[in-house]
Amino acid sequence: MKSNPRSQRVADRIQIELADIIQRRLKDPRHGFITVTGVEVAPDLRSARVFISTLDDAELDASVATLERASGFIRSELGQRIRLRYTPELRFRPDRSAERAMRVSKLLRELHEKGELSDAPDPGEENGPA
Repeated sequence: MKSNPRSQRVADRIQIELADIIQRRLKDPRHGFITVTGVEVAPDLRSARVFISTLDDAELDASVATLERASGFIRSELGQRIRLRYTPELRFRPDRSAERAMRVSKLLRELHEKGELSDAPDPGEENGPA
């Protein structure tokens, strides 16, 4: 979804409000600790993709399913908090970026331990301040 300044401001506000709604208002024991990592709003502000992550990656898909089931309640709560002509339709998506970052970090650490990765700067980089 493309972003313009207004839709970005709306996305930021939605992210803050959704985090509060999920933490304080959602009373579903099936979801664990959920973090709203990002929101992308369509230019017409009628739909939004909400990216979430959890502490335990095994719970991520179950948490997405739980939020999808509660999306009507969450959307109505959001509509009361944010004054827009249309409250965006929410689509929850798993955010696996932390998992990928940990995997890349582990691979880089293994390469460094094997001696296949050097600490020396690349030849194209300058050595020290100019």
